[in-house]
Amino acid sequence: MTRAFMVTNNMSKAPVIWLLTDNKPGHRNQLKGLGNRLRVKTGASVHWVNAQEVSVPLWRALLAMAPAMDKTLPHPDMVIAAGTGTHKLLLCLRRLKNTKTLVIMKPGFPRTWVDGAIVPAHDGVSGSKHTLVTEGAINTITPLAKVTDKPEALLLLGGPSPHFDWEDDVVFGQISHLIGEYPEWRWTISGSRRTPEALTSRLNELAGPRITVVDPDTTHEDWLSQQVAASRAIWVTPDSMSMVCEAATSGVPTGLLQLQQNAGSRVANGVQRLVENGYVARWSDHATVMGGKTGQETPLWEANRAAQWVIKRWFSPNSAYKDQTRSHT
Repeated sequence: MTRAFMVTNNMSKAPVIWLLTDNKPGHRNQLKGLGNRLRVKTGASVHWVNAQEVSVPLWRALLAMAPAMDKTLPHPDMVIAAGTGTHKLLLCLRRLKNTKTLVIMKPGFPRTWVDGAIVPAHDGVSGSKHTLVTEGAINTITPLAKVTDKPEALLLLGGPSPHFDWEDDVVFGQISHLIGEYPEWRWTISGSRRTPEALTSRLNELAGPRITVVDPDTTHEDWLSQQVAASRAIWVTPDSMSMVCEAATSGVPTGLLQLQQNAGSRVANGVQRLVENGYVARWSDHATVMGGKTGQETPLWEANRAAQWVIKRWFSPNSAYKDQTRSHT
């Protein structure tokens, strides 16, 4: 008997998992990260469902009445959704026979309406039997077995957000300082769709033999994981929780460029938790990052931890998979 069969509660086949997406990159990334680990660990077959292509009136969601779905889809053992645009469809599917429903991130509906939730700590939700609290966002990055010895650094830039006070001059000044302080290093700089055009233009002027400036619109799906694997240090602006978590997950020493956080921001508080737990370093610790040392004992591999939690809860021989009650908190 294969491992995939052994971990699925003696089911006759590996589990079938639907991933409900609204196609927003951050939400899709979380689904893919968890789906990949479940596939590796259980042999699950994973099927993407675009929630935007399924018309769902509110009454169906409230009554948990499944709409007509693609008939080529196999019956799911679990449906996982990320993003508010997927919630109505998820709720419609919560009474499918022998199907568990799981939501990633804090939903806008009572969590008791579905079987489980995976919620980042900065959302302020307490963990329970049916709720896993993660440090930051799940992602697709796999921790590296060994970090390269080559002096290659990666800079990942976001842009203005509700969580930090973004200033082009501050960001550009810190980038220039790093490049000047470590002249023997090669630098790869990538902005994002939120990076201001004025800053992008200034960065393009830095391009040269040891500085590569990448247009994010020209990168392929696996570009980030490949670039991370080739890096000995990573610097990230703190405005994007997903970018920070991707860098921290890699196991490559990671530092944060310094921006003033806005009061009351849950995302900013979540990033601060990662700093306090030693997964990423402050700007003031740039010598430590460039020296290849960080405070973290193990990488932040939350996709793997979430997959283990799902398997133990629903797909292992000792799980409560057959329990159809939803008396959770």
